[in-house]
Amino acid sequence: MSKDNIQEDLNTVIRQHSEWLANQLHAQRENLFPPDAHKEMRKFTSGEAAQLLNINDSYLRKLHLDGKGPSPEMTSGNRRLYSAQNIQDLRQLLEKTARKPGDYLPGRRGDDHLQIIGVMNFKGGSGKTTTAAHLAQRLALKGHRVLAIDLDPQASLTSLHGVQPEYDLRDGGTLYDAIRYDNPAPISAVIRKTYIPNLDLIPGNLELMEFEHETPRALAQGNAGLFFFRVREALSQVDDDYDVVVIDCPPQLGFLTMSALSAATGVLVTIHPEMLDVMSMSQFLRMTADLMDVIAESGADMSHDWMRYLLTRYEPTDAPQNRIVAFLRTMYGDKVLNAPMLKSTAISDAGLTKQTLYEVERSAFVRSTYDRAVESLNAVNDEIAALIQKTWGRE
Repeated sequence: MSKDNIQEDLNTVIRQHSEWLANQLHAQRENLFPPDAHKEMRKFTSGEAAQLLNINDSYLRKLHLDGKGPSPEMTSGNRRLYSAQNIQDLRQLLEKTARKPGDYLPGRRGDDHLQIIGVMNFKGGSGKTTTAAHLAQRLALKGHRVLAIDLDPQASLTSLHGVQPEYDLRDGGTLYDAIRYDNPAPISAVIRKTYIPNLDLIPGNLELMEFEHETPRALAQGNAGLFFFRVREALSQVDDDYDVVVIDCPPQLGFLTMSALSAATGVLVTIHPEMLDVMSMSQFLRMTADLMDVIAESGADMSHDWMRYLLTRYEPTDAPQNRIVAFLRTMYGDKVLNAPMLKSTAISDAGLTKQTLYEVERSAFVRSTYDRAVESLNAVNDEIAALIQKTWGRE
């Protein structure tokens, strides 16, 4: 058999395996989310709803008994369940009688500028997509208007939100459509509503790689202009529609990442506290600094409101990890978030059904395991939310 035939056979096998896997994933989606294969956000207990609204459960019960706000679903055990939309409607109601603006609607006011958070690291397994997905959802559930952008061609953030790239994005629909060099579409054309109020999505797929391929050609022909402004310019079209944009960046320092860095007002670098990951991060930081210098020399303002490191998949009982964590905190100080994201089987198990931990029912897990993981995620995301408020000049 000639080398050409071997190559042709390998191509056929890879293509067949890709199609088989896509079909199986589509079938899984139909089984997981009947009857129309679309995801829906679960209902929240009264305690969870009160926590999201920052009020007491007793006050939430009083609102219900007084007939104020939306009516929750009542279970056979006379327990109240609130949808995510119910919670958003209650926010609107409570804000009308709040002591000060923003007590229940914590988003932008006046001259507050749009917060664009780039979540990045170029080493796989650092928890980048897990971080971006849970951050976007938590901010939305807490009352921010959020746009999540999947800039990673592998499109894991997209799949987590119920969009299967192989089936749902055959005719485009990614950010590439809005930042391409020939005939770009308005960014509004690629924004999708999700099943969570306040959270919109721009999905991703392999088509994003076209930007990596086209930029060198455009630069050579003198048609690229300031290519690193393309994400920022696209987002400027919807600046007034959102409080926060969360970008799941590609796991490499290419043109997409450079454009995202130029648009970002805040940068979140995920770190798995293992020596090989820290060594990799050293190279990542050096390359990032070099690229930012090049972009700055071309006229970009590369200052950011904040930059933080997030410890991910952290195991408090792991002695080597603790030594690395202590080393990082000593070296970087308050640039390392106080709250780490704990390693948890609950987070990985939720991913098996293409869900975040905020979407799955608590009853699906051992209660202590679920509570520990959710408390960890909330601590991380609420610390970032506090950074956003501080940037806007609020405590």
